[in-house]
Amino acid sequence: MAANSASNLFQVGRSLLRGLNTSYSSGILRSTQESTCNNLLAQQIRTFIQMRTNLKVVDNSGAKRVMCIQSIKCKKGARLGDMIVASVKEAQPGGKVKKGQVVYGVVVRAAMQKGRCDGSEVKFDDNAVVLVNKQGEPIGTRVFGPVPHELRKKKHVKILSLAQHIA
Repeated sequence: MAANSASNLFQVGRSLLRGLNTSYSSGILRSTQESTCNNLLAQQIRTFIQMRTNLKVVDNSGAKRVMCIQSIKCKKGARLGDMIVASVKEAQPGGKVKKGQVVYGVVVRAAMQKGRCDGSEVKFDDNAVVLVNKQGEPIGTRVFGPVPHELRKKKHVKILSLAQHIA
């Protein structure tokens, strides 16, 4: 009887210790998961502008937001200065462009970094586009916000002339 109660006490003690160990280890596990999640939130994933990417429109053509349908000339995706085909998702009433219309656009701001000749890198906080026609001429008459000078190499000089600030 005494041996039986001693073995029961030993099993109860072991189960209590096991419970403490699991709660301690789950606390460590939980804290590492939280820190990993916080790191991912702090570090934005910056990739190509690809299909179904939402972009802000930074001209006065009447569109507010477009969704990329296809990148022209590049299968991976679009970067600064590349042309895309997009669908208008939000538009201002009375604008030149209507909601649901398929338009061409030039990427003027991209969150993905791009290296420059001098070794520096340029990246922006958002993805933005200027709407153009098939010949590459802008639909709007003004371009808002900074525009990188790399557009000159891609033959989009008209967009640079309309821009308020060249970065």
